[in-house]
Amino acid sequence: MKVVLFCGGLGTRLREYSTNIPKPMVHIGYRPILWHVMKYYAHYGHKDFILCLGYKADVVKNYFLNYDECVSNDFTLQEGGKKIKLANSDIEDWKITFVDTGLTSNIGQRFKAIEEYLEGEEVFLANYSDGLTDLHLPDIIEDFHKHNKIASFLCVKPSHSFHLVSMQENGLVTDIEDVKTSGIRINGGFFVFHRDIFKYIEPGEELVLEPFQRLMKLQQLVAYKYNGFWACMDTFKEQQQLDDMYCQGNAPWAVWKLLERKAKFLEYSPIHHVATHSIPVNLA
Repeated sequence: MKVVLFCGGLGTRLREYSTNIPKPMVHIGYRPILWHVMKYYAHYGHKDFILCLGYKADVVKNYFLNYDECVSNDFTLQEGGKKIKLANSDIEDWKITFVDTGLTSNIGQRFKAIEEYLEGEEVFLANYSDGLTDLHLPDIIEDFHKHNKIASFLCVKPSHSFHLVSMQENGLVTDIEDVKTSGIRINGGFFVFHRDIFKYIEPGEELVLEPFQRLMKLQQLVAYKYNGFWACMDTFKEQQQLDDMYCQGNAPWAVWKLLERKAKFLEYSPIHHVATHSIPVNLA
């Protein structure tokens, strides 16, 4: 299944970084958040990516054109550096299509600009490229097919800390509630779409405004409620929090790490060693 990634935003709330690089290229650990999002999808077998580029598109292109596998993989250096043997690889089986969708385009415009690259795809995935989750991706895809609708998105609790205020017309406060304990949910930026979604987007429209309003009226939009880990990187503080989590080995979104640890455990497990290295026995 193809994955559409919106990578063209300015990231104005991340000015500490975004004056030099586009928001999806801001790093968490050794790699940009865009890589973490792509690695997440690739873990579940979705390795055909379409990048909707805009602001500083050259930075994204050059990053992958000069991609260094050694940064995030174990390797063996031989012959004084003339030969490098990778223990594993990140992107050798990825297919990445780079599309310039306009410097100032909104999400809806960027989406329409890559429609031709989804020819023949009945269902596909999409992402804002600024959020991370430990969601078991097949669950939301299965839920989408079960409902048989045009669009679905991940629905999560806000990660921000603020209070909701209820008040009367005369200004008297009737209630103050922490947003995290309220029933409010937000769009988590992980989408599943049927290709009919393009029929509901008019030129210049934002994706979740007019098009989603039309889908709601036709009962063609569903939300997948999720209470597990989800975090968005909108501000410098949030980038620092995610970076700290990754550096401390506490990165719930890195679902691929669990598979890597399991593989290493099986490789060095005494039980596995005995099971895979049989001892010849003379039965004569």
